Amino acid sequence: MKLSSAALAIIGTTAALANDQQQAISSDDVPAAAADHRIPTSYESAVMGRRILALTKLATFSTVFPSKPSSSRRSMLSAAAESGVDGQPIGLVDYVADCEDVGNPTVLELKIGTTFRNVQAGSNLTVSLQWTPPYPPARRIGVLERARSWLPFFGRAADDGLPRNSADPSIPDTVPYSADNLPRFALFGYLEPFHADEAQTEKLKACYLAKHPDAKYWLPGNHIHTSDWSRMVVTKVYWIGGFGDRAYIGWIPVDEWKSVKEEEWKAIKLPGETKDWSEWNAYDDQEL
Repeated sequence: MKLSSAALAIIGTTAALANDQQQAISSDDVPAAAADHRIPTSYESAVMGRRILALTKLATFSTVFPSKPSSSRRSMLSAAAESGVDGQPIGLVDYVADCEDVGNPTVLELKIGTTFRNVQAGSNLTVSLQWTPPYPPARRIGVLERARSWLPFFGRAADDGLPRNSADPSIPDTVPYSADNLPRFALFGYLEPFHADEAQTEKLKACYLAKHPDAKYWLPGNHIHTSDWSRMVVTKVYWIGGFGDRAYIGWIPVDEWKSVKEEEWKAIKLPGETKDWSEWNAYDDQEL
């Protein structure tokens, strides 16, 4: 098959742009900055994690279906066994809030939910969160990604200026950034009921509904499902801040996690909280 002159022009333009970008990268533009990354400490990572917990609405709750019978677990075990999932892990997305200043996620526990039934049956619990920046980066990691973003005939941009979804170009890309370069973490712990008095309950309600206004329909005392206020008491924190040459990866001491104050996490910005950020220097440009 012979290529048309238009196709050849496109290929030539792309090659030229890629070559120009490679020359820029070979200069002291990006690599110089990349070589000078300062990896945040575990405490600085804890501050970032606490900010993520405060700003994030959703988390993945991971539990394990019961595999051993007991009087309190029999019904859940029976259902798991019938489905062939007894003893297997499951992760489900649920609402999360941060209504205490100690890093313990606030949970509205719906007793009918699979996550909470597994916990009641004796499962351990892990809650995982990830940072989702509100703005796409102005500078992408990768030569071709940056070159493509400048070529509208590749379908990478539309009138709104946003990169397009590869599966359906009629909608924007849902992840227009390198997710591997951004923080995510897992909280290990257990659920504990609040046993809140009336004043504490009103504070919990106000805090939780500020983040999840639709949850008013399944607050404790509703006529649909039995629910209760719980906190996840954090006992361990595992953190992946991004690429290992510029981010902390490892365990965060739980005392560091819980000692972070509200004024500390409010004083920083995470990558992508401001417009025109660069993926090359996601942390270097932030005030940690």
